[in-house]
Amino acid sequence: MTQAQYEIILYVADQQKSKNFYAAILGKQATLDVAGMTEFILRDGLKLGLMPENGIAKILQDKTPHPNSGNGIPRCELYILLENIEEVFNKAIQAGATEISPIQDRDWGDSVGYLADFDGHIIAFAKRI
Repeated sequence: MTQAQYEIILYVADQQKSKNFYAAILGKQATLDVAGMTEFILRDGLKLGLMPENGIAKILQDKTPHPNSGNGIPRCELYILLENIEEVFNKAIQAGATEISPIQDRDWGDSVGYLADFDGHIIAFAKRI
């Protein structure tokens, strides 16, 4: 039996700008970077994809609102657990992220800081406390 593969795809206004941003905060180069899709391998069996809003709009046709109508509105959260959250949090701000909530201990047992990327997607950098 084949192991399941997972890909989280974010719809973005500017594929190149988002690719550079995620390369900086993930500390990884894209494994696929073609017109219409950029991918980063996060771990075995898990990828992060970046797809231009206009590209997915062609696929969705008129069955849903155009993704750019939600640009800037938080539509998802990437929750990333790591040890050096202060370093990566600051690196993300330097790469253009907007701070939403500073790093602090949360009542569910993690220390977490929240940021937004250029499209309003929320990124949480967390570590267990």
